[in-house]
Amino acid sequence: MKEWKNRIVGHGSKPASQFMAHPNNWRRHPARQRAAVKGSLDDLGWVAAVIENVRTGRLVDGHERVWQALDNEDAEVPYIQVDLSEAEEAQALLSLDATAALAETDAEKVDALLREVQTTNPDVQQFLADMAKEAGVIPPIFDPVRIEEQGRIDEKKKIICPECGHEFEA
Repeated sequence: MKEWKNRIVGHGSKPASQFMAHPNNWRRHPARQRAAVKGSLDDLGWVAAVIENVRTGRLVDGHERVWQALDNEDAEVPYIQVDLSEAEEAQALLSLDATAALAETDAEKVDALLREVQTTNPDVQQFLADMAKEAGVIPPIFDPVRIEEQGRIDEKKKIICPECGHEFEA
C-alpha cells in the first residue's frame, strides 16, 4: 500500500474578501453556472469548503463560491487549507475539477435523485432540468405552488413539461 500524504493543514471560516483568487485559474464561470451555484447556496447553504494554499495564500478551488459570497455582502466562507509548493498548486488547480468531470453519468441514478429533490428555486430547477436532459432522462417537473417544506401536494394543477409539452395533472 502506498501511503498518501495528508496535505490538509487547517480549516476555518472567514469573509469572502479575505481570499485571493488564483491568477491562473483556468475555469470560467458562465451565467448558467453562476445561477446554479447561487441557487444551490440559497437552497442548501455551504456543503463544501473552498481550498486555499497556505504557502501562496491563493485559492486552489472554489472561486465561484467565493465570488457568490462576495456578492452576498462579503459572507463568511468555510475553507480548508493545504500546504502545497507552487508546482503542486498548479497541478491541483488543473486537476481538481477536471478529474471530477471525467466521471460518467448513471442515468437511472440521476433520474432517481432528481425525483427526490424538492426546490422552489428557479435557478436550481433550471440547472436540474438541464442535467436531466443531458443525462437523457425526463426532467423532473418542479411547480413552486405544489412544493411545501415537507414536499406535500396541496392542490391539483395542470403542469406542462418544458421539454416535450406533455400536459400532466398533479
